[in-house]
Amino acid sequence: MRSPCTVPGCVKCSAGLGYCAAHLRRFHLHGDPLGGGPSPGFARKFYEDVVLSYDGDECLIWPFHRTAQGYGVMNVDRRPQIVSRLVCTEVKGPPPTPKHQAAHSCGKGKSGCVTKGHLDWKTRVDNEADKLEHGTRIRGEMHPKAKLTDADVAEIISLKGTASQSELGRRFEVSRQTIGEIHRGEKRLNAAGMGGGK
Repeated sequence: MRSPCTVPGCVKCSAGLGYCAAHLRRFHLHGDPLGGGPSPGFARKFYEDVVLSYDGDECLIWPFHRTAQGYGVMNVDRRPQIVSRLVCTEVKGPPPTPKHQAAHSCGKGKSGCVTKGHLDWKTRVDNEADKLEHGTRIRGEMHPKAKLTDADVAEIISLKGTASQSELGRRFEVSRQTIGEIHRGEKRLNAAGMGGGK
């Protein structure tokens, strides 16, 4: 019979160096059997015991792993899932369509808010409108990926019909598709050339 893990409180059997498999992995990765942050089970327990039972109005911030954009993430069946979407499903039922988003009435989704009272299913258009209202959507030329200023977009609109979209694309260093979207009104002044590339 194998000896128990030497980490206090752990009841698993030793897999090597006196540690169970999980603590041994942490020891190899971090030089400490307790290194590397909480185990995935802590996130699940926090989700079930704290997030789902929380009825407060203040933002409850996810304390574990988050995406690069700031949304809380938890593994479910070994696959990362956005926590706010899980909460919204738990409280509001499944999304009306696969394209519906778990929108935050507080505007703090990118800060890791998982408060169930702040979540509802919304279309992308409705969610983007909420972001404008909350001031959390970076607009126009202030966006880090913007290639055009608001003045550029206005000029492109004024030049419609005087030059081909390809010529305007070369002049403003964006794709012909971006020029077409501006001319069709799909990219407006507050979009400032988002997504256009050579």
